[in-house]
Amino acid sequence: MSQLNKEKIKLLLSQRFKDDERRSLSELPSPFLFKDMQKAVDRIKDAIKMKQKITIVGDYDVDGVVSSVIISEFFDDLGVEYDLIIPNRFDDGYGINAKLLDRIEADLIITVDNGISAVEAANICRQRGIDLIITDHHNIPQTLPNAYAIINPKQSDCGFGYSEICGAQVAWYLIGALKITLEMKDYDLGKYLDLLAVAIVADMMELKDLNRAMVKSGLKRINSSSRFAFKAVRDFFGKNYFISDDISYLLSPLINSAGRMEDASLAYEFLRSKTLEEAMIKLEYIVGLNNRRKEIELELFNRAKKLADPNQNIIIVWGEDWHEGVIGIVAARLCRAFQRPSIVISINDGVAKGSARSVGEVNILQMISSCKELLLGYGGHKSAAGLALSSQNLEAFRKKLESIAENISDEHFLDKSDLLGEIDANEIDLELVELLEYFEPYGQKNPKPKFLLKNAYVSQDRILGYNKNHLKLSLMCQDKELNSIYFNFGKKVNEGEHIDLICTISKNEFRGDVSVQLIVDKIV
Repeated sequence: MSQLNKEKIKLLLSQRFKDDERRSLSELPSPFLFKDMQKAVDRIKDAIKMKQKITIVGDYDVDGVVSSVIISEFFDDLGVEYDLIIPNRFDDGYGINAKLLDRIEADLIITVDNGISAVEAANICRQRGIDLIITDHHNIPQTLPNAYAIINPKQSDCGFGYSEICGAQVAWYLIGALKITLEMKDYDLGKYLDLLAVAIVADMMELKDLNRAMVKSGLKRINSSSRFAFKAVRDFFGKNYFISDDISYLLSPLINSAGRMEDASLAYEFLRSKTLEEAMIKLEYIVGLNNRRKEIELELFNRAKKLADPNQNIIIVWGEDWHEGVIGIVAARLCRAFQRPSIVISINDGVAKGSARSVGEVNILQMISSCKELLLGYGGHKSAAGLALSSQNLEAFRKKLESIAENISDEHFLDKSDLLGEIDANEIDLELVELLEYFEPYGQKNPKPKFLLKNAYVSQDRILGYNKNHLKLSLMCQDKELNSIYFNFGKKVNEGEHIDLICTISKNEFRGDVSVQLIVDKIV
């Protein structure tokens, strides 16, 4: 493998976008290309005109919370009265369902980021004379709900032409169509781009084509946003400039922690704060929830890791009353620790609810669907999924998946898509960091490039962090001194060793000093 220099790196990263058809917001397609959009907009217009009862039903993750903020803020700007329900993960379950409908009195229900599988709920709405408009982006099931209108770009007969968008984008296109229909020429839809950037990155949408353009514009909005929530985050964490990594590792966990630990409405209220003081108070509470989430997550990860069988090609662990709000994150950590797909399951009153994460090219949803006769329900996509089953079926479920996983070759567990190649240590400098920043935002289909650095000498090692789980390494490579940090390290290395490592390259700013820092992904 020949070593990479800046010229080769620029060429390789440029190739990622050669097939992009839309590169700017001026090329946005019409919202009326969505199937059922005109029908939905006409119904909402009538409901507004007749002052009918409207209820919005959101979801408890980042995408669902942001979707709820977008549509409710738009209705507030119009002076439209409505009720908003964001289901509680622990009490209500996911999305619109029969249990949730027991406490809804409405003429019209609009879902955001959920509903595409809500067959039972749609039938109840029909029986009660409630018109149900579903806006969603998740995969289309075999049986569609019998709703008044369904706006989902993944429908085969949808003319929108771009299916890889998140729920918040679908909600945004809905209010875009309403803006046109209600002749609100001066209404600024761009004010939602900061929120959209958060939802797109958090929901792991492809950062190519229009999504890339929206996130680039959205990041600029976040950095200059007048939204008090984002001002509070900038002040609280002392950050003047946000990149896509800050959405992934700072904003998203904070917003998600509300729904994971207590109730997602806390995150909704934070994003809709009316003053900086209000936003700061709410943020401090959410930061506390997130810190508690980290503690519970670490404790559960340590327990799960002890139960994991490293000789299997899939990790499946469970326990009684494990915190359902963190099992997905624990599954992701097990993936990194073992480089194997992982499923973490919590048992409560005989029902086992699980969260799955995958690695490399392994399609975890496909594997889970092969066990559907053992399951009460499941859903998700190639990289992440959720499932439920009777606790009596757990052993059969594990044995069947372990048997399927035996046939997966080792190369399928490795994610090579973001490894750009071996880098010449002398190329690692601030000029390279600027080059890498040019290709932001990074995420799905535009992963942050990783580099192989060979034969680096460890001149110093130091363990950091409250839980002693981070490793700071000073390295010498080709007579060049490099600082690096290995978060949640899986392999301890010591001063005096020579190592090969895979890392990303970023900028470290501390007290006005700017330097290059390697973020170690793994020691190889």
